[in-house]
Amino acid sequence: MSRPVLLLSFALVATVFGLLGLVMGGGATPAVSPLGGSALVPGHPSFADVVQRVNPAVVNITVIEGSGDEEEEEEGEEETEEPGPPGPRRGEGSGFIVDAEGYILTNHHVVASPEKIRVRLADKRELAAVLVGSDPSTDLALLKVKAGGLPVVPLGDSDRLRVGEWVAAIGNPYRFDHSVTVGVVSSKGRKIYDASFDAYIQTDAAINPGNSGGPLINAAGEAVGINSAVSVQGQGIGFAIPINVAREILDQLRTRGHVSRGYLGIQLQEVDPDLQKLVHLKEPRGAMVVDIQEGSAGGKAGLKRYDVITAVSGKAVEDGDHLVRVIAARPPGSDVVLSVFRDGRPLELTARLAERQGLVRPSAPPDVAGEAGTAGDALGLMVAEPGTEAQAQFHIPEDRIGVVVREVVGLSPGAESLAEGDLVVEVNRRPTHDLASYRKAVAALEPGEAAWVFVYRPRVRAAFLAKLEVEETR
Repeated sequence: MSRPVLLLSFALVATVFGLLGLVMGGGATPAVSPLGGSALVPGHPSFADVVQRVNPAVVNITVIEGSGDEEEEEEGEEETEEPGPPGPRRGEGSGFIVDAEGYILTNHHVVASPEKIRVRLADKRELAAVLVGSDPSTDLALLKVKAGGLPVVPLGDSDRLRVGEWVAAIGNPYRFDHSVTVGVVSSKGRKIYDASFDAYIQTDAAINPGNSGGPLINAAGEAVGINSAVSVQGQGIGFAIPINVAREILDQLRTRGHVSRGYLGIQLQEVDPDLQKLVHLKEPRGAMVVDIQEGSAGGKAGLKRYDVITAVSGKAVEDGDHLVRVIAARPPGSDVVLSVFRDGRPLELTARLAERQGLVRPSAPPDVAGEAGTAGDALGLMVAEPGTEAQAQFHIPEDRIGVVVREVVGLSPGAESLAEGDLVVEVNRRPTHDLASYRKAVAALEPGEAAWVFVYRPRVRAAFLAKLEVEETR
């Protein structure tokens, strides 16, 4: 039997009643509240004063889709599998006012495709809202209501957040308006969907359905995040989009209605000491290319697998996340000079950036043909010859053909990233397009050696590197 694989799933936190179905889903803490209220002593946090100030700027958002009289819908009706009578479908979430003239920040998944949007303010006024702009890549959206002189939530600096810092989430979970939960920043930079773009704040402040789009605030009463997702497999694991991500795109959402970002069309790998040795890099700095989309800006510029990008137009690149931010901040169509380290020598390439598209949803897992091996090898894998039928079905490029993973039986820490149906394309940069070449590459490994395996996953058209430790006995 296959080794169990731990799957982490996430429930996006808009309360949905048939509308969305399955939706996609600060500096150091001050010792005293800035409003002069209760002291924020470790172990005894109080957000009473800041919440009193922020709460009036937090709103409830109701989205309605479909024709019919919405008043006929029973309040609180849950979604069912059985078809019901025709009528409107409703979803709810949260948001917060970021401009006194009526601009409201929320999640894209809250307002993805409604016919009507209504906003209920803290003073119980209900106003019609229009969708000004939306960005699926960051799951952010900007609404506008016709009102002026509204209270606002000041925006903080999420880059200054520290792990362990107190934060509070405000929103409308399960239609309980203006609920407040308190916790700490559990981690930063979490990647839960898009490995190249996500940098979620993890918090143990309770986030529940209906909290989506509400603010995550620090002890100064500043929004440092936008509540977005929660793990359904664990308690106290919620996620918020850093407010600095919203800062970067608010102007584009307001003026264009969408966000344009530069894009190279490459997949990246962080450089660790073992990988640094494999590519002969002197310093563990930069972003290493592990895959290049056909016809992409990076491909046209001449980038190759295992290239390490160390700078963009003279600006040093620290890691993959930094490179993505630098490129995304450039307008599509602009030219950038990439400083690249390739096989022990530096070179410069010029790339004309394309426009980054929205997220691509995974397709169903492939049914890859071939005969499975009889036992796990030195990498803890059972592999098979690639099936020609699967190659045609998933349009696998020639440079990504490899042996098929049938089962992962090893206990190497990197093995958990592999799954049945993955293609092993290279082992320590040696091509493994068939069983013979794969076995030859594995036979060349020494016991205890770190083996870098280049993997292509056909079902999502993604590639990555996994570091596996060669087993002592074969």
